Amino acid sequence: MNMVAGVWIDHRKALIAMVSEAGEESVEIHSNVEKHLGRVDGVPANTPYEAQLVNADDRHQREYTGHLAPYYNRVVDTVRHAKSLLIFGPGEAKGEFKKQLLHAKFDGVILPLEAADKMTDPQIMAKVREHSQK
Repeated sequence: MNMVAGVWIDHRKALIAMVSEAGEESVEIHSNVEKHLGRVDGVPANTPYEAQLVNADDRHQREYTGHLAPYYNRVVDTVRHAKSLLIFGPGEAKGEFKKQLLHAKFDGVILPLEAADKMTDPQIMAKVREHSQK
């Protein structure tokens, strides 16, 4: 079956729209991962040697990315059978998701990534429908 899929993705949720001869379907997947913690509102350190007491930012980032991997895998499993895939969204998640797709040996065509702000489900479906007709 020739299915075209589109994924609007950020670190909190993915909205997946799939268009095929059988019809249209949309799926929403949540990551259930909270934003990694940082300094609250830029408040300066008030204790001596605080930098030694706080974990390194790169360690937090690796831990946060590790928590996102199962989320990206659920999205990959949902779009695995698409012949082409459009990935768009507001931040870094679209690039991270593309890396996960390539690691999972996605067989379809991955269209160039597109930056997109928040979109409604009908807007996402319309964008994917437009690409499916090309």
